Amino acid sequence: MSDSPDRAIFPPYCCRDCGSDVGFRSRRRSFAERYLLPLFLLQPVRCGECFRRDYRLIFTQVRDRMPEPAKMTPAKPKGTSQTNVA
Repeated sequence: MSDSPDRAIFPPYCCRDCGSDVGFRSRRRSFAERYLLPLFLLQPVRCGECFRRDYRLIFTQVRDRMPEPAKMTPAKPKGTSQTNVA
C-alpha cells in the first residue's frame, strides 16, 4: 500500500472496542441514518472482527459491504410417496 497524502488527513478505521483495523460499510437502517447522518458527514460502519456497529466520518477508509450470502432453499426430497410408513 502506498502512503497517500489523504491518509494523514483522514485516519484509517480502527475499532474502538477491539482495536481491529478491518471495517465495512453497514446498511443504513432508519430514516435518521438515511437522511440525517449524511448531513453530518457520517456513515454507519461495522467492525469486521467484533461486529460492533458505529458511525464514522464518510472520509474514513473502510471496505465495501460484505456480499450477501446466497440464500439456500431446502431441496425437495426425491422419492416422496403418499403412504405413511412407521
